[in-house]
Amino acid sequence: MEGVSSILESAPIGAYLPAETRWDLPAGVLRTWTYPARTSPRVRLVAVHGFRGDHHGLDLVARALPDDVETVVPDLPGFGRSPAFPARAHDVAGYAEILGQLLEALPQDGLPLAVLGHSYGSVVAAALAAQHPDAVAALALLNPICEPALASAQRLPALGAALFYRVCAVLPEALGDRLVRSAAITRISSELMMKTRDAHLRRIINGQHAAYFGAFASRRVVIQAYADSIRATVGDWSGQVTVRTLLVAAERDDLGSVAGQRRLRETFPPQAQARLEVLPEVGHLIHYETPRRAARVVGDFLAEALPETGAAPAASSSRPAAGPARSDGNGGAA
Repeated sequence: MEGVSSILESAPIGAYLPAETRWDLPAGVLRTWTYPARTSPRVRLVAVHGFRGDHHGLDLVARALPDDVETVVPDLPGFGRSPAFPARAHDVAGYAEILGQLLEALPQDGLPLAVLGHSYGSVVAAALAAQHPDAVAALALLNPICEPALASAQRLPALGAALFYRVCAVLPEALGDRLVRSAAITRISSELMMKTRDAHLRRIINGQHAAYFGAFASRRVVIQAYADSIRATVGDWSGQVTVRTLLVAAERDDLGSVAGQRRLRETFPPQAQARLEVLPEVGHLIHYETPRRAARVVGDFLAEALPETGAAPAASSSRPAAGPARSDGNGGAA
């Protein structure tokens, strides 16, 4: 397994800060981080993080993608630096709506658009591809959610988490907010998801979760998103996806068995040509435990699904092609 080396060697992959952009969209405000292609760009990839994460979680994968891929990573509303929706629920429907508006706002410069999603982000990405078949040219899913959490191997932890969030919801606001951000709860969740036995890599992953799993706007946001995350699956949308699709599953993912991923693959229509790649030895944290390997699989898929078009302009190596941006100094390997 490549875990530790891929973490420690992240800087040579792309020793630059992704540029932050604020988008004022009809559904709300969205912040994105763009990793420019290191050569003439061939494809623009919008990458969607999972529950309680933010753009930092996909940093290593974004840096390890091929040189001709420009990657745009949003913070979903209510997480990271994107403010919460002012009124609507924080769920797949809301996230797919605002990301659809982002796709329309990105430069219309001839670059084909692909979408990637990890974990809960895989459901959002599938919804986005299903709803915008004319805009999305390919779909890649890391640790796709193939079955509801309460039906997975993590049923008991999921029941415990559901009870935890229910308690947080009924407590006085200050106490509930403090509890839902608890470092101890974050550590337990992190330990349950990790499969690597490497002590150094485990410290890194725990550190990432400690730093960013509490970066949500409010108790309301995280409780709404959690309630949706344990119900929603890629299968809710797979039958409507008509673009080329890659599923990157993990051999030891407690939130989605290999058998469940095979069943999910069969729910895509023939035109999606859905392909399943299973990475050995890792679990639900592909993006941390083996980011280089995941990036290679995704890069090979994009090269196959989206052959050269010659339509894309050259991009600067110091800023993204996706509109006005500024670096916030917060985009290191995380």
